[in-house]
Formats: sequence, C-alpha cells, structure tokens
Amino acid sequence: VQLQASGGGLVQPGESLRLSCAASGRTENIYAIGWFRRAPGKEREFVGRILWGGRKTEYVDSVKGRFTISKDDAKSTWYLQMDSLKPEDTAVYYCAAVRRFTPTDKYAYWGQGTLVTVSS
Repeated sequence: VQLQASGGGLVQPGESLRLSCAASGRTENIYAIGWFRRAPGKEREFVGRILWGGRKTEYVDSVKGRFTISKDDAKSTWYLQMDSLKPEDTAVYYCAAVRRFTPTDKYAYWGQGTLVTVSS
C-alpha cells in the first residue's frame, strides 16, 4: 500500500483547508486511516482517525469540532477537512494506514507529509 498526502498550503487563521490521502496498491488491506502532524520543534502528534469502514472516527481534543475525517471508497481517498484553523495547527501533516487483522494502533504504511501553515 502506498499513501500520498496532499492539499497543504498557507491559510489565514479562521480559514479552512482540506487534505487528501490517496491510497494505491492493496487498498483492501486498509482497516483504518490516521492523520498525524508534526509542528516545528515538537513531537509527532495524533490528530484523528477513521475506522470500521468509515463508521467510527476519533479525534484529539484540540481539533474536535473543527476537523473532520471522511473517506471516498470509490477513489480510495481519505480526507481531513480542517475548519477554523489556528496558528497552532501549523505543522506537517501525515496520513498513515492500519492493516487489517493487526493492532489498531499500529500504522504500517505512511505517506509523505504535506505542510500546513496558518498565519496572518
């Protein structure tokens, strides 16, 4: 499985941005997709994930109510809709995949990062 994240850019506080994570290869092996981010000078942080065929989503408290993860089965693409962005959301964002029949916190596949900068 290969993942490719895209959609990053420079936005002002309060604006929105949608990141995409396109999967290729044996996508039927994907059980869950997670989004992570790494802010400058900080450790990588879990942002949220979607699992159970898209029926369940989880988010870190700092993005609840602002970020939404969704999936498009036909395109094997997952999205991270980010609304009401704040400067503290500035980071490189990564998507990662959990394989079926493996621990749900073990991400076997990772995409390259896409930079999101929130600044006025």
